[in-house]
Amino acid sequence: MHDAPLFNDIALGPEGGRAYWLTACDGARLRMALWPNGSKGTVVLLPGRTEYIEKYGQAAVEFGARGYATAVIDWRGQGLSDRPSPNRMLGDVTDFRLYQHDLDAYLAKLAALGQDGPFHMVSHSMGGCIGLRALMRPHPFRSASFSAPMWGIHFPTGIGTAARSLVQIATALGKGAHFAPGLGAKTYVERATFQGNLLTRNPEIFALMQAQAKAQPSLPLGGPSLRWMHLALNECAALAALPSPDIPAYCALGGAERIVDPAPVHARMANWPHSSFDLIPNAEHEVMMEIPPSRSRFFNAATALFAATA
Repeated sequence: MHDAPLFNDIALGPEGGRAYWLTACDGARLRMALWPNGSKGTVVLLPGRTEYIEKYGQAAVEFGARGYATAVIDWRGQGLSDRPSPNRMLGDVTDFRLYQHDLDAYLAKLAALGQDGPFHMVSHSMGGCIGLRALMRPHPFRSASFSAPMWGIHFPTGIGTAARSLVQIATALGKGAHFAPGLGAKTYVERATFQGNLLTRNPEIFALMQAQAKAQPSLPLGGPSLRWMHLALNECAALAALPSPDIPAYCALGGAERIVDPAPVHARMANWPHSSFDLIPNAEHEVMMEIPPSRSRFFNAATALFAATA
């Protein structure tokens, strides 16, 4: 049953991990992995755009040390899951609802494997957008924890309106399958240096991300397409108009966040019953991959919520 590759040598995850191929209802082949050891329940982790399973090996260690198994998925278009674009480095999707098909297949596989609950959603960035939409539907989760959720996309001051118009017009003109302006086929950690990067203040983890991309070049993803940008902005706007779901939640956001738009995160968490919001001083986008005090703050708060809702 464990017929998909899992590069645990670069993931640095717990022992005993397995990876599996899944098939979504539209035929897309997806990859998921499970580090199954944990007596208190299972974390169902929803990664962000560009990410892949192995990036969360150390998160699985953190959750495992606190008594929880961890599952992770490669969304369609990234990692080793099917990439529909002829340019495999282009981050593209034709409909944001397709990610819900991926999540359905992911949850069905966990059930087929007999993985023990209770299940707790943990999501990062784009995964937070997908996860919030999933919580509006029937779901198996006892709690939801968000790391820098993409409930809006950050644009430099003064260009947000123009950028939104550009992606809308370009998509309408049939140019949606082109890279968004200023972005290309190189993944972020290949074109950035640690100094001034937007992801983490932890040099060891930034170096690990670079080493993973170099060791397994089939895993990373480049910039988003104009179509992905257009659909993502539309989904964020649609979600903003909906009330928060009735589930206990925890959300962490870095005080130095520069990738997602902080304003919609503050707005939603201010009005989400039975929730807590944690603004972590000076942290960048990757809260789960930050310096040790910030990382521990996230994992301790998330698992405290798990325990309170078990």
